[in-house]
Order: sequence, then structure tokens, then C-alpha cells
Amino acid sequence: MQYIQPDKIRIGVLGGGQLGRMMIQNAINLNLPICCLDPDPNAPCKNIATEFTVGSLKDFDTVYAFGQDKDVITIEIENVNVEALKKLQSEGKKIYPQPEVIELIQDKGLQKLFYQERNIPSPAFYLVQDKSEINQHAAAFPFFQKMRKGGYDGKGVVKLKSVDHLENAFDAPSVLESLVDFDKEISVIVARNESGEIACFPSVECAFNPEANLVEFLFSPANISKSIEAEAEAIAVKVATELNIVGILAVEMFVTKAGKVLVNEIAPRPHNSGHHSIEGNITSQFEQHIRAIINLPLGDTGIVRPAVMINLLGEKGYEGPARYEGLDEALAQSGVYVHLYGKAITKPFRKMGHITVVDKELAVATEKAKTLKNSVKIIS
Repeated sequence: MQYIQPDKIRIGVLGGGQLGRMMIQNAINLNLPICCLDPDPNAPCKNIATEFTVGSLKDFDTVYAFGQDKDVITIEIENVNVEALKKLQSEGKKIYPQPEVIELIQDKGLQKLFYQERNIPSPAFYLVQDKSEINQHAAAFPFFQKMRKGGYDGKGVVKLKSVDHLENAFDAPSVLESLVDFDKEISVIVARNESGEIACFPSVECAFNPEANLVEFLFSPANISKSIEAEAEAIAVKVATELNIVGILAVEMFVTKAGKVLVNEIAPRPHNSGHHSIEGNITSQFEQHIRAIINLPLGDTGIVRPAVMINLLGEKGYEGPARYEGLDEALAQSGVYVHLYGKAITKPFRKMGHITVVDKELAVATEKAKTLKNSVKIIS
């Protein structure tokens, strides 16, 4: 039996956004102190972290100094200084996910080569150094061009239909990824602890906002066959195992019209596609991540009730102090759970919160969620 004093384990989180905020809310149940580093002095974690430090996540000295008195360091965003984390790891600090995993995720080209080398199914691709090299692959249009580094939440991605669209292309090292004729986009979140124990959450189906390229709705469970579910889970487990990751890993996948499952992208942290698990699953993704990084037994990932999640995004045309319309009507309904992220300023398409709707029947939760999507607005 392992002897644990949770309040003696100091966990450092690089990032103080909504993912860190929800991580802290779950850590409180285990009496775990969570310390956050974020460049924004008014980040969502500011008022609920055990300690909150303002500083750059990309600066070596800042990240290295932050990690000195922590037992375990984790992330809620990938854009961090990996070299500082490598040094901390060499000095005996536990860094989960490991620095080499974060380094791989920071470069979409390395991600694609990782899949290719390990026979993990993924869309066909080409690597280019700059805009001028795209013409070399003219016969294979159309593509999604994805910048190898720096893209996040739909940024750094552009659709190129033909050579006539190259004026829209990025002049930077990129991945040219062949378009996939897909039927659905799904996500599987898998957790792995230091002992090697692995647990998967059931697949969820994602529907994206076409303008912002962000998840608009998430449906749990995904409407897929048992064989597709098994294949998606097996792929997620393989990716996590090959990475040797400790922590949570979100594996976003396409289900093609021909019934194939292809990996799109991965994220080594709690993820937007797992927010529903707070109310919809026995263990939430945030609790599971904490369990994994301090090597506790992983929790039961089973579905309590079908769930639909809606991202609450800032309305187009509004920027300034956030005001919320329709929350009173939403909260008056049974099975509706509102999560606001503590961001004082709204901007178009900024993630300001989410709503999860649970019901015995997914169809009922879906109809309720669609109504709420039209009635709850974030303006200024």
C-alpha cells in the first residue's frame, strides 16, 4: 500500500487558463496544492491556485525557477520552454507529460513522422520548408496547410484548394495534409500513469464551428459502431504507449466514409473534447490527469449519463468586459451545468466557458443543447 500525503506533493502547472482552473477544482478534492505560472496577471487560475506566478512560459529562466520547489510539473498548454523542463527533469523533477513528448507535440511535422514510423494510421502528408515548395506537390491538391509550430485552436491552419490559392498560404515550415473524406470527427482521451496503467474514456463525437475551426458541440457517446469504437480505442492506446506518456492524452481522429479511423492530431493534456466528463463520466478527465501524474490508480471512465457539451464562445462583433445573456434560463433547466472560466474580457470566438447537458437519452440532451446554443450569448 502506498503512503500518500497529498498536501505535501507540490504540483506546478505551466499555464493558468481554463484547463488549469478545472484541474484545480478537482485537485481540491484530494487536498493537493496546485501552483500556476502564466503570463496573464488576470488568468482564470489567479484566484484559486495555491500559488500564482506571473511570467513567461517560453522563457528558460522563468520556467526553470518556477520548477525548483515543485515535486511534479505538468502543463495545460504545449507552448512552453522545453529546455528548462529537460534540465529540471535531469535534476530529478518529475515532468509529466515528459519534455520529449511536449517537444514532439510542438512540431506538427514531427507528429506526422511519428505516426508514419510507427504505422499509426493518419492522413497522407508532405513537409515543406516554405511557401515556394508547395508547388512541388501541385498534383496532390487540395490540402490543409498546417504550420509546424505555433498553431493553436484553429490558428495556423489554412485550406489550399489549388495552386490558385497560394496567396493564402503560410510562408513557413509546414505540413501539407491531404483532405480526408470523413463521416465523423471523434476523440478518445486516454490516461497512463507512471506504473503503466492505462484507461480510455469512451469515444466522443465533435462538431466544429466552420468559421473559427473550434469545437462547437461534443456528443458523448459517439454515434459509431462497436468495431469503430474498439479500433479508435486501440489506436489511442498505441499512441500513448509508443509515446510512453504519463498523464492525459487526447487523440483526435477522423472516421472516413469508408470506415477507416485516422489520427488527426494529439494533445498531451486535458482537452476540450473531455469537458463533458465532469458531469457525464464517473471520473472526469481533470481528476484522471491528476491521478496519472502522481501515480494513483486511474479512475473508472464509464459513462454516467449521455452528455452534450457546448463551447461558449465570445460573439462576433463584441470585445470588452464580458456580459452573459440567457444564463438564468439555462440554469432553470434540469441536467444543465454551466462552467464559466473567469475571463473578464470577451473577444470574438474566445473560449469563455462551456455548458454540459446530461440526460438519459442523448437525443433529448442534443435538442436541449441546440436550443441553449442559440439562447446563451456572451457579449460586451
